[in-house]
Amino acid sequence: MTKLSVNINKIATLRNSRGGNNPDVIKTAIDIQRFGTEGITVHPRPDERHIRYADVFELKKIIAVANEFNIEGNPKEQKFVDLVLANKPDQVTLVPDALGQLTSDHGWDTIKNKNYLTEIITVFQKAGIRVSIFVDPDIKMVEGAKATGTDRIELYTEGYASRYASGDKEDAIKNYIAAAKKANELKLGINAGHDLDLNNLKYFAQHIPGLLEVSIGHALICDALYYGLENTVQLYKRQLMG
Repeated sequence: MTKLSVNINKIATLRNSRGGNNPDVIKTAIDIQRFGTEGITVHPRPDERHIRYADVFELKKIIAVANEFNIEGNPKEQKFVDLVLANKPDQVTLVPDALGQLTSDHGWDTIKNKNYLTEIITVFQKAGIRVSIFVDPDIKMVEGAKATGTDRIELYTEGYASRYASGDKEDAIKNYIAAAKKANELKLGINAGHDLDLNNLKYFAQHIPGLLEVSIGHALICDALYYGLENTVQLYKRQLMG
């Protein structure tokens, strides 16, 4: 079954909006794991507008043995590289965000950035960290990812979500199926994330061969306002059961 990793950035955003420690990011991460998720994801940005670098060190201490810790970010920021190497998460997901970017909005050009990605991926792998890189659903980008030596790719799913919402499910999913088939052929692990929610997750998971993990934050935390956090985690897990 596809694993669910919950991105807790939005919990930190709420905490930071008033100062103090309410909600408690660390306690929330402990509870989310207790509610049944298989992983915790964070995406610290240089301005620390949500997850703070100090949070990462504390979160590392409370990740359950059966769960995984995934840190996302742009490795072109040396501070990010140092943070990952200091904490040695189970997985680092490399995302080509610009400084001050509101949210991730594209994958790597794995062909143009091949040399750079190969170099930085090796740094993390030598530290025993599994590497996933953010890519668009493009067969050439998947092939380029393989050439970098990455362990996995994370399919950027905003395009799927927007087309799914317009009503054309088959058109929404077709490029992702092709990209996933190529990844399977090349023996690359497949993750996915961005704008996946209770409406579109099940269809995506049912049609992507070899989908190992989805990382979901914004939609899940929004749903938790209505359904409660524990119930929401279970609702998302059910979408992944086929």
